[in-house]
Amino acid sequence: MLKIDIHTHILPKDIPNWKDRFGYGGFITLDHHKPCCARMLRDDGKEFREVEENCWSAEKRIEECDVSGVNIQVLSTVPVMFNYWAKPDDGAEIAAFLNDHIAETVNEFPLRFIGLGTVPMQNTELAIKELERCKDIGLAGIQIGTNVNQLNLGDPRFFDFFKACEELGMAVFVHPWDMMGEADMQQYWLPWLVGMPAEVSRAICSLIFSGTLERLPTLRICFAHGGGSFPATLGRIDHGFNVRPDLCAVDNPHGPRKYLNRMYFDSLVHEPAKLDFLIKLVGADQVMLGSDYPFPLGEALPGKMIESMDYDASIQEMLFSGAALNWLNLGNGKY
Repeated sequence: MLKIDIHTHILPKDIPNWKDRFGYGGFITLDHHKPCCARMLRDDGKEFREVEENCWSAEKRIEECDVSGVNIQVLSTVPVMFNYWAKPDDGAEIAAFLNDHIAETVNEFPLRFIGLGTVPMQNTELAIKELERCKDIGLAGIQIGTNVNQLNLGDPRFFDFFKACEELGMAVFVHPWDMMGEADMQQYWLPWLVGMPAEVSRAICSLIFSGTLERLPTLRICFAHGGGSFPATLGRIDHGFNVRPDLCAVDNPHGPRKYLNRMYFDSLVHEPAKLDFLIKLVGADQVMLGSDYPFPLGEALPGKMIESMDYDASIQEMLFSGAALNWLNLGNGKY
C-alpha cells in the first residue's frame, strides 16, 4: 500500500552566514561539529537544537523510509527557518535558497519526494512572487506558520496570498511556530506541548472567523498536528460563536462546522482514540499520514498507529495516500 508522509522537514547541509550577508543577526546556521550530526545555532552562538544527517541527507532519508515502509516524503523546511521577522528582501532571498534546495532534492529523487516551499509572509507581494516561482520550479505547495509576527492568518493583508494559492492550485500546509505566550512558559518544554496545539487552533479559527475560507472555497489547506487543539475544542468554539455572534461573527456569519469539509489534517495526534475522533469528525478523506520526521516529538515509525487500528483497507489507503494525493492535486497516476 502506497504511503505518503506529508509532514517531514529538511535543511540544506550547508547554510550561508546570513548575518555577514545582511548585517544583522538572529538567523540559523549549522555547525557540523561531529560526523553525521550538526548543531542548529543562532548566529549569537545559542543552540536551537541538534540534528542528525537525516535532516539534510536525501540518501539517509530514503534508507530510513525503506525501513519504515514510507514510499514518498513531502518535504518542507524547519519552521524556525521562516524568518518572518527579517527584512522582507532578506527573507525572500533565504526562502529562495531553501526552496531551490528542496526542488533540487525532488528533481534528483522524483518518485521519493514531493516539495513544499516557504515564502516571506512579512511582505505579501514578495510572498506571492516566491509562491509563483515555487510553482515554476516544480513544488506542489507551500508551508507557512500559524502566525506572522503575531499577526493572525485571517488578517486582511494576507488574503491576496491565500487567493494566489487557490488560483495557482498550490497546496497550503500550516505549521505551528513562534508560539503565543512562549516567553511565559519556558519550563518543561511547554511551548511545544501546550503552545503548538493552541497555535494551530488559533490559525484555524482566524481563517474561519475572518471569512478567508468562506471566500476561497477551493483552497486546499492542511493543518499540522491533527489540527492541534481545534478538533477537541470545536464544541466550545462553536458554542461561543453561537452565543456571542457580536464578537465572533463580525466578519463571517457562518459557524465553524461549515468548514470541516474544507480542511485537511495530518495524523500526528499521538493516540488512537484522538485519531479515531478526528476521522469521525471530518472523514478519512481529509486526514493524511504525517510524522514530523525527523524530530523526536513526531511518530518514530510513520503509520504504525494507523496500522494498529481496526480500519479496513479502503480507509487505510485513504489515510496513507488517497487524501494526500487529493490535497496535493497529484491524483494523476504518477504515483
